[in-house]
Amino acid sequence: MKSTALLQLWGATAALALQNAQVPLQDSNAASAPGSAAPSTGYTADLVALHKSLVEIPSITGAEGHATAFLRSYLQGRGFTVETQPVAPGRDNLLAYYGASRQTRVLVTSHIDTVPPFWPYERRSLSSDGSDGSDELWGRGTVDAKGSVASLVMAVEQLHLAGSVREAGDVALLVDVGEERGGDGIRAANDLGLAWEAVIFGEPTRNQLARGHKGGLAFNLTAHGVAGHSSYPELGANAIDRLVRGLGALARVPLPWSNAFGNTTLNVGLIHGGVAINVIPELAVASVHVRVAASTPEAIQALIEEAVLAAEPTLRLDFSFGIGPVSTDYDVDGFETIVLNYGTDIPGLAGSHKRYLYGPGDYLVTHSDHEHLSVSDLEQAVEGYKVLITEVLKR
Repeated sequence: MKSTALLQLWGATAALALQNAQVPLQDSNAASAPGSAAPSTGYTADLVALHKSLVEIPSITGAEGHATAFLRSYLQGRGFTVETQPVAPGRDNLLAYYGASRQTRVLVTSHIDTVPPFWPYERRSLSSDGSDGSDELWGRGTVDAKGSVASLVMAVEQLHLAGSVREAGDVALLVDVGEERGGDGIRAANDLGLAWEAVIFGEPTRNQLARGHKGGLAFNLTAHGVAGHSSYPELGANAIDRLVRGLGALARVPLPWSNAFGNTTLNVGLIHGGVAINVIPELAVASVHVRVAASTPEAIQALIEEAVLAAEPTLRLDFSFGIGPVSTDYDVDGFETIVLNYGTDIPGLAGSHKRYLYGPGDYLVTHSDHEHLSVSDLEQAVEGYKVLITEVLKR
């Protein structure tokens, strides 16, 4: 695949990436976040141990069963009432609460699944004395989102031990599956028959309170050709050439932007086609994900279809989902705020509740081979979650 057309596509895609490069939008003059300078606390050892146990259990989307089984046992041992909600064979959501009342005013939630591949857990100290304040915790899911799961569990437990939440009716915890691949777990949670005043979603935000995040649009671009011997190209039709023409046009589509959410960007994440270098390829497919910052998914879909089909009318576009930008609540004082580029489970949970998005860890290291966060990140998140929960319950 070293054709001139493909090299031109690579150049156009690289230029587009530079043009669309964006850092999350944040407030530079906001107040310090709750717990930002907090020393190690009495619950730190339990927090780190829970986080370690979660990270050490592989839970790539579709194979979350061992992690949810561990967490169910852990929560029951800590005095929670725990329900399992089947999502698919061997895959369950967990709903945990105190006492017998599953209906609560506040829900805190995050996901247990991770992207592949699994990276083992490791604890690294950056200081000569090995103090917890400089410790870093490495491995798949340390940030996205087992850091949030561990911090949410500890926050609810600490509030309960302190008497800041009642035995029943104040807070429930939902840990769902499938967030990284379409959100089947959070959609299943709509069948629980529950409603809440506020839902706090745990995702890596650098312990800043989100004002919202981009939406998404996904589609496949499929090219069909005619197979044949590569020494006689005039007797066939090269599907990869057709796909490349479509992708070149896609890279030139003027995507919308907004002051609130920044640039709409796209990523050609998967390409496959052909069977051998001496065979004219009969089929080629590209999978594309758009991060929607403005306008509507329908309007962006129309722009893409017009540009791609004008360049190569034989292509087929199949759009799988579309979500516009997602606004979230940030009406709790004391937090820095931020707008995020990634997607979450938030739009998948139906209801008229307030929606808060907050959690430990740097989103820039998620889905990487250097995913990690510090012990102090986890501690700060526990304190932040405690503030969010108690402030909502005061209203």
